[in-house]
Amino acid sequence: MPETVRLIKKYPNRRLYDTKTSAYITLSDVKDLVLKFEVFKVLDAKSNEDLTRSILLQIILEEETGGMPLFSSELLSGFVRFYGSAMQGMLGKYLENNMRTFVDFQGKLQEQSRAMPGSDNTTMQTDFWNQFLNFQQPAMQSMMSTYMDQSKKMFQNMQDQLQSQTRNMFVGLVPPPEKNEK
Repeated sequence: MPETVRLIKKYPNRRLYDTKTSAYITLSDVKDLVLKFEVFKVLDAKSNEDLTRSILLQIILEEETGGMPLFSSELLSGFVRFYGSAMQGMLGKYLENNMRTFVDFQGKLQEQSRAMPGSDNTTMQTDFWNQFLNFQQPAMQSMMSTYMDQSKKMFQNMQDQLQSQTRNMFVGLVPPPEKNEK
């Protein structure tokens, strides 16, 4: 049975209205929905524009300005640099896939730690996380290597095409014969 999407409307006065509970809610309440894996959508009450991403970004911004930020300034600067570049779409897919893998790995780790009574779960989790993070570096290097190879081939193809077009453009042009001066 398909999961129903919880609808939250955002009004011009910046208030959020949860249509399921018929009550106004806060960003903190929306964060709680995320933590409970509730499926929801935030729509502008007037235009019906989907505002879900912007609300989630507001929650992230609030969390980042709190005591323990997740992203360093260097990482955020890197994200900003990717906007508008050829790698923007690739980075988004990479981050999404890695987040999914990370969450799946965390779930499996929690299942395994619950299944092992009497073991030191903290040590076991640390070992698993170290293994997971060690896997990430080669994966990133492989992705970047593939991107660089593809970029190099694309650049070479463009250069070959330009040379070919230039040759074709000048094929019909024959220089006038030189005059013999006596």
